[in-house]
Amino acid sequence: MKKLLITFAILSTCILGVFASSGDTAEPFQHCLTQCVEAACADPHKHASTQSLVLRLTRWSCEDECKYRCMHRVTDVAYMGLKNDIFHANVEQYYGKWPFWRFLGMQEPASVLFSLLNMLAHMEGERHLMRRIPRNHPMRSYYSLYAVLGINTWAWSALFHTRDKSFTEKLDYFSASLSIIYSLYLVVVRIFRLYRPPKLYLQQPIIPTSSLIPPRHILLTLWGVLCALLYLAHTLYLSILPRFDYSYNITANVTIGVIHNLLWFAYSLSFVPLKRFDYQPKTYVPTYAWKPAAIAILITLASLLEVFDFPPWRRVIDAHSLWHLSTVPLVWFWYQFLAEDALDPGWTSGRLPSGKPLRD
Repeated sequence: MKKLLITFAILSTCILGVFASSGDTAEPFQHCLTQCVEAACADPHKHASTQSLVLRLTRWSCEDECKYRCMHRVTDVAYMGLKNDIFHANVEQYYGKWPFWRFLGMQEPASVLFSLLNMLAHMEGERHLMRRIPRNHPMRSYYSLYAVLGINTWAWSALFHTRDKSFTEKLDYFSASLSIIYSLYLVVVRIFRLYRPPKLYLQQPIIPTSSLIPPRHILLTLWGVLCALLYLAHTLYLSILPRFDYSYNITANVTIGVIHNLLWFAYSLSFVPLKRFDYQPKTYVPTYAWKPAAIAILITLASLLEVFDFPPWRRVIDAHSLWHLSTVPLVWFWYQFLAEDALDPGWTSGRLPSGKPLRD
């Protein structure tokens, strides 16, 4: 279900990632930028010698400095006009982003902090799962990789919000796409029970098969290859284009996200003829089955922050950063659901091969 989280995460970053906005194309900003570059950037070595270590480490060039200073100068004028009601002025975006005060070289410090909190939530979720799920549980390795990809995704998100460069942008988007596609892979494996038969549970379930349906391991392999090819095609297409295709990226991830969410909604619905466990009938609905649908709804509501975007409060907190913050507790709730599902009695036959009851 982190898929849900990452689906909206990549949507929000994609929406922000445009090449130009009204602020950076406006005449006051361009005039300020031209003057600043001509005055300060003639000697790059002189500029570098005056920079702090943290700005050098985060690779703020002289032109970047000029853009930052001019952005805030124009924004200062806009806020002054709004405060004094002298004239109508709007706070504009610059190069697809609101004007933020940087901190330790970070362009969007609040989004960096909240991305790291999401990363920590996945780390703690992974530890929670690995402590509770038996080593030979059929879904354990899938969930472990799921958590690793989540940690990777939010780490790159933090880096991207630290410095918006072409390579950090692509790494952020591509890692998010990987998590999204893997989450679709995971939900299909779980819902349609394509995982390897559970050795943990002492005897294999008797599953009626049709001669028209390949064995589980064949379906699992085919599904894995399809997802891998889908990801490779996605990243290759976006890599070879002269300009990043944001519209395609949004459409692709939304499509996968909708399919993923519908499958987890099916898990939650009691009237869907879905066999959730090998050792339980289709009519068996666990008491926690409502959780995937509830988390999906909460994530959707939280994503409305991206729709009703607003200039950053005190040039620090904007809607996008609040969206990142809102997903932190939902990540933890999701891992709790995965643990509950993995420990359900429906995974076991409850009997030894000799027919004796399984003892606690």
